[in-house]
Amino acid sequence: MYTMLLGKHLFHQQETILIQSECFTISVFKYPSGIEALRIENSKGYLVILPYMGQMIWDAKFLGEDLCMENMFSEPKPSDQIVATYGCFAFHSGLIRNGCPAPEDDHPLHGEMPCANMDKAWLEIEEHKITIKGEYEYVMGFGDHYLASPSVAIQQDASVFDIRMKVKNLASVPMPLQYMCHMNTAYFPDAKMKQNIPDSAIKLRESVPGHVTPTAQWLAFNDKLKTQVTPIEQLSTPEMYDPEIVYFMDNLSSHTDRAQFEMVIANGKTLITQFDTSMLNYATRWILYNGDQKVAAYVLPATCRPEGYLAAKNNGTLIHLQPQEIREFAVTTGIIESH
Repeated sequence: MYTMLLGKHLFHQQETILIQSECFTISVFKYPSGIEALRIENSKGYLVILPYMGQMIWDAKFLGEDLCMENMFSEPKPSDQIVATYGCFAFHSGLIRNGCPAPEDDHPLHGEMPCANMDKAWLEIEEHKITIKGEYEYVMGFGDHYLASPSVAIQQDASVFDIRMKVKNLASVPMPLQYMCHMNTAYFPDAKMKQNIPDSAIKLRESVPGHVTPTAQWLAFNDKLKTQVTPIEQLSTPEMYDPEIVYFMDNLSSHTDRAQFEMVIANGKTLITQFDTSMLNYATRWILYNGDQKVAAYVLPATCRPEGYLAAKNNGTLIHLQPQEIREFAVTTGIIESH
């Protein structure tokens, strides 16, 4: 294995190839906004990753399909809050706070990690595999102190990839931990969703959070969904997905050790996500379709519901890391040719 540091001096407006082999082409560039980006391309497609901005995955395109939600952003924007640059395929939500804050919460949407200013970034290069890694040390005087180590890995000729996050508590006292692998998957008309957990485990969000302004049509549709035994299976009524439709899935480990979620689309292809429920025991499904955003996040694996810090604390789903304790999370996702 060969390790290559990704110093910021490598990134320029003109895209430059760093490494090229039979299996991979790796290039770097800088968006007009000034954000550094790394492209990893194999025979099936490519990822664009922001090594110094929370290591978010800005773009993902494989098997000729754009996996990223339709959004209003032509490029990533410098910000410390995800809502100001909400155009990526995936980001790390957390880590001491997570989700949509309630009025009583004191944290931004999805916490401090999504746009974190990473301290370092590097590549680990193997003959048949490329991994980008990074580190971010969060420290707050009289507060929490942790080391976050995210990574993304892809094999040669693969159209699926691994997203990982490792967190170590560097403080002398326990730290709260909330994490979600937040994948903003594209909306594919008439796609069919399926999973290896029972329909009864997929619960409609019946409350209306503060950021949602319901219409009369949406309220009527939501009331109809409340009476249905099964969740939405096929994306066939886009006019009803504005504002968003959200489902929660709790205590996944009571149903399976390894969760598998799929979204079958046209042209014989299936989006797929897998993860161990011992790591990520909760999940959310988020569907939205309007003139500015179109997303079918068929699964967002997490340690709790994305309802903010106080909600997790009050319902007993807030994790705590002991001093020097490490917790790791891993998600495999992407798209495959359907059998």
